Amino acid sequence: MAARRKPEVIAAPLVWERAEPAKRPVPGRLSRERIVRAAIAIADKEGLAAVSLRNVAAKLKTGPMRLYGYTSTKEGLLELMVDAVYGEIVAAGPARGDWRETLRSIARRTRQAAKQHTWFVDLLGGRPHFGPNALEHYEASLAALSDARGFEDIDAALQAVGTLNAYVIGAIRGEASALNAELESGMNEREFQDATWPYLQRMIATGRFPTLARVVREASHPPSDVVFERGLASVIDGIAAGLGR
Repeated sequence: MAARRKPEVIAAPLVWERAEPAKRPVPGRLSRERIVRAAIAIADKEGLAAVSLRNVAAKLKTGPMRLYGYTSTKEGLLELMVDAVYGEIVAAGPARGDWRETLRSIARRTRQAAKQHTWFVDLLGGRPHFGPNALEHYEASLAALSDARGFEDIDAALQAVGTLNAYVIGAIRGEASALNAELESGMNEREFQDATWPYLQRMIATGRFPTLARVVREASHPPSDVVFERGLASVIDGIAAGLGR
């Protein structure tokens, strides 16, 4: 008996390649851009948990079924939202200067986008994003490095961009977590420090944490912008040292 052939799997078009449905007359005319902008407005105000096809449809005063012609899943909608934010980063134009300044520009622009859209960082760090704007951002980053001395090997450029992204995502995720904790607890950073300070004093007084005692006595505790720039400088210096080896 002949073995059954497995049915051929036909890949569905990715969300960025789906043709937009034919335009319907007003009222209620839709477009991919309008849908994505509505979803971003909801996420900016209420967080990612509030983003759904139903909520986006309600904001656009239409039915959820009409959105299915553009994306039928929340995952597809999130991909479109991420790519729209990458579009904002790309809109700033190519980074100027040597490779160090290129990496600084990439980092600062990504952080700025995450400050404007606090949910953005929650969608970074997993699978790579292949939307057209994300690809343009990645292409520009790698191209700027691959033309520089020391990055002739494309693996070196990939390593540098990957290292930078790991730092930036970690840094802005930490900033976002601190902001979320502030919102959830109702205490700002100063109030939180005042509330925990008596406990820390008691623990330090035990003598078990001499290095932490130095942190309390001697550390400058600079603002987040300064912390980010210092960390960024360390990352770039490390990449440069690696090129020397």
